[in-house]
Amino acid sequence: MKEFQVAYVPVGVPTFHLESAGEAFQKSIELLKKIDAQAVVPEEMLLSLDKLRAFLDTVSPDVIVFQNVTFANAAYMSEVLKRFSCPIVLWTLREPVIDGGRLRLNSLTGAYSASNAMYSFGREQAPYVFGAPEEESVQRELTAAIRAAKVKWQLTQLRMAAVGHTPEGFGFGRALDIELLEKFGVTLKSVEARELIELAKGYSKEEVQEYLAGAGKKMCGLEKLPQKNQTDFARLYRAYECFVKEHHIGALSSRCWPDFFTSFGTPVCAVLAMLNDMGIPASCEADTYGALSMYIGRQLSEKPVFFGDPVSLDEQENTITYWHCGTAACSLAREDSGAAVGVHCNRKIGPTLDFGCRPWDNITVFRIGKKPEGSFRFFIMEGRALDKPKQFTGTSVVVQPKNDAREIVRQSVVEGFEPHFCVVYGSCATELTMLAGMLGMEVCRY
Repeated sequence: MKEFQVAYVPVGVPTFHLESAGEAFQKSIELLKKIDAQAVVPEEMLLSLDKLRAFLDTVSPDVIVFQNVTFANAAYMSEVLKRFSCPIVLWTLREPVIDGGRLRLNSLTGAYSASNAMYSFGREQAPYVFGAPEEESVQRELTAAIRAAKVKWQLTQLRMAAVGHTPEGFGFGRALDIELLEKFGVTLKSVEARELIELAKGYSKEEVQEYLAGAGKKMCGLEKLPQKNQTDFARLYRAYECFVKEHHIGALSSRCWPDFFTSFGTPVCAVLAMLNDMGIPASCEADTYGALSMYIGRQLSEKPVFFGDPVSLDEQENTITYWHCGTAACSLAREDSGAAVGVHCNRKIGPTLDFGCRPWDNITVFRIGKKPEGSFRFFIMEGRALDKPKQFTGTSVVVQPKNDAREIVRQSVVEGFEPHFCVVYGSCATELTMLAGMLGMEVCRY
C-alpha cells in the first residue's frame, strides 16, 4: 500500500529578497519534517514554472503544502491544480521586515492569487495558515491541516462493514455503498446479521474458551452471568473478530435488537465493546454513519470513541449526558468501577457493559449528519468529560460543553441532527473543521 505523502511546494520568483526567502524556506522544511518526517521537499525554492514542473514530476502527494516564499502569480497554483486533486494547504509567510524600505517577500499577495485560482477551479475550501515557521500558531494549524488530510486519505483506504439493516425508525444510520464511496472514498461491505449468528452457533464451547478468557481479563463480573450467556458471547466475539480480520474491516456498524435477543438469546453489545477496544470502531443499531464518525474520531485521538444518545440535560451543571446500552470500550471505564458487566436495560440479558466513563479535560463531540437533500454536515462541539459515575444502566459519560448546554440541545434538536453522537477523547475540532472543508461539507460548531 502506498504511504501517505506530504509534498512541500514553495513557489516564488527571483525578483524579491532571496536571502529572506531562503531563510524562511529552510525553517519551513524543518517544521514540516518535524510534523511528518517523510514529507517530500525540493532541494531549492521553486522560483520558475520550469522548476515547479520538474519537482511535481517527482511527487505523488496526498496533501500539498503550497507556500508563497515570495509572490508568484496564479500560473503556479494552476500547474498544481491541473495535476493533482488532493487537499492543498495554503501557507502565507509573514512579511519579515516593515521598515519603509523594500517589500521583501510579498507572500500575502501570492496567496490571494493562488486562492483565487483554486476558487475558479471550483476546488474545496483550503486550510489556510498565516505566519512564520517559528510561530506556535503556525505549527499548531499546519499540524492540524496535515492530520486532517491524512484522515481524508485514510478514508480512501477504509473498508467498512454493515452487519444487518437498521431497525424501523432508525433509517438515519443507513448508508449506500456508492454514496460512501463517492462522498468519503470508503468501501462498504454488507452482510446479514443472521450470517454471523449462524457462524457463531457453529463454534463449540472449547473453540471459544480463549475468547472468553481474554474478555474476562478486561471485564469485571463476566463470570457472574449464566454460563450459556458467557459461552454465547464468546461465540459471537469469535465470529465478529474472524469476520473483521478475514475481510480487512476497519470500522463496523451492527444491528443489535431484536435479532440477537430473539434469535440468539445473547446481546451483541459486549462484542462491539471488545471490537472498540481492539481499535475497530463499532456502533450499534446499524448506524453506519455513526461508525464512520467513530472511525474519524479514533484516527484523530488514537483512543476508543464513546458512542451514544444524548439522554439528559442539566442546566445547573451545564452538562449533557450521553448514554447507550453497553457497547463502550472497556478501556474507557472509570478506575473505581472498571469495565463492569451487566445486563441489557430492557431485555435483562447479558453481557453488556455497565459503567461510567473516565473523565477527560478536552473532549470533542462529533457526528456526520445527513441533510434531507442528501448533503452532509459535521456536528462539532468541544467540552470536557466530568468525573461522574454511571448515570443509568449501561454506559454513560457526562459532558460539560464550552458553550451553553441548553442552547446546544435546543439548536441541534431544531436543526434535525441524528440521535447518535460520538464523544472523542481528545481535542480535534480544528482537524474536523478542516476535514469538512476538504470533503466539501458543512460545519456546524456548537
